[in-house]
Amino acid sequence: MPISCAFCAIPIMRGNHRSTPIELLVDQAKKLVAQGTKELVLVAQDLTYYGLDLYGERRLADVIRALSDESGADWIRLMYAYPAKFPLDILPLIRERSNVCTYLDMPLQHGSTNVLKGMRRGITRKATEELLDRIRQDVPDIVLRSTFIVGFPSETEQDFEELLDFVETQRLDRVGVFKYSQEDDTYAYILGDPIPDDVKESRAAQLMDVQRRISLEKNTARIGTTLRVLIEEEVAEGEWRGRTEFDAPEVDNDVYVRSDEELTLGSFVTVTIDDAAEYDLFGSESNR
Repeated sequence: MPISCAFCAIPIMRGNHRSTPIELLVDQAKKLVAQGTKELVLVAQDLTYYGLDLYGERRLADVIRALSDESGADWIRLMYAYPAKFPLDILPLIRERSNVCTYLDMPLQHGSTNVLKGMRRGITRKATEELLDRIRQDVPDIVLRSTFIVGFPSETEQDFEELLDFVETQRLDRVGVFKYSQEDDTYAYILGDPIPDDVKESRAAQLMDVQRRISLEKNTARIGTTLRVLIEEEVAEGEWRGRTEFDAPEVDNDVYVRSDEELTLGSFVTVTIDDAAEYDLFGSESNR
């Protein structure tokens, strides 16, 4: 059975998981690539569930393998893979396939076992830490993105301190933070919304302060390296904005690229990084 989180209204609005057959996904991907698409983003309410309703077993690895082999896409990105039933068989594909991004979006939501239990996440902090260790062991260069919720009804100050500690010690590459909001017809609705908005705001700000420092440290470590960048926009004369395989569209870092030559939107260029900010990298195009 899929995980049914206490706070989430998406299953109520969209209904049960519905897996699209692999061959149809491949056909759709081929058409998109033929039209110029460079990147395929696999996303679902829970990506790890794929196949259970259709094939009676989880087959995310088979989808990734088929798209990698047949679609012709430059990048295949995995987003929203729950940790509770995470399929370890996808890790070799991330590590070994050049067109599968060395990137994983995994919504962890909290670092306190007490809150995770209240959220019905189906996993403890210890099990989460063990999973992250395994992922990093199998794919040493992986960039991990996650989201967290502050202000869940049962979240105590101690729970929040545990979340701060979790983010500090795990040093995830990309993090988003949301404030809990009470949603009709969810399991958590009966718990009310007892934590004041100003407390939620304060906790979200504290958490992002920690992550902002971690992000700057990680970005600074990129200075002097070269990265493959997908060019997406010309922002000024001689300057373009793009992304690396380590950054999902719209939610992650940008790379600002200087070049004396005209760069084509949708093209890939090699960029030498010479500066960094908390959420952006800067460099010069070095193909020529």
